[in-house]
Amino acid sequence: MPLLKAYRVMSYVTGVVLLTLVLIAMPLKYFGDTPGPTMIVGQLHGYLYMAYVVIVLLLGFSLRWRPVRIVLVMLAGTVPFAAFFAERRIVANVREEQGGGRQGREEKVPAGE
Repeated sequence: MPLLKAYRVMSYVTGVVLLTLVLIAMPLKYFGDTPGPTMIVGQLHGYLYMAYVVIVLLLGFSLRWRPVRIVLVMLAGTVPFAAFFAERRIVANVREEQGGGRQGREEKVPAGE
């Protein structure tokens, strides 16, 4: 499913940029008196977050999620580390709902066991 792959990519990218903003750029601004990185990384996160929201909306509508679930997944892009946990849970749930689980990834058991 292309939307799920796009969601996974945007979730990771948004999460990494948010962590960069919070753990690197913000301390540089407030402790190092260097506001430049915050402006750049903050704007980057804003644009990426907009793309993330659009992809979550498209994915949520295509899978007929409840509005509350869509909003919670959207909010995961604003909390450090939450995007990573939400991504794992969403991907597992979508694969389970589609009946695929770990399609094509079954472990091979040797013939004597």
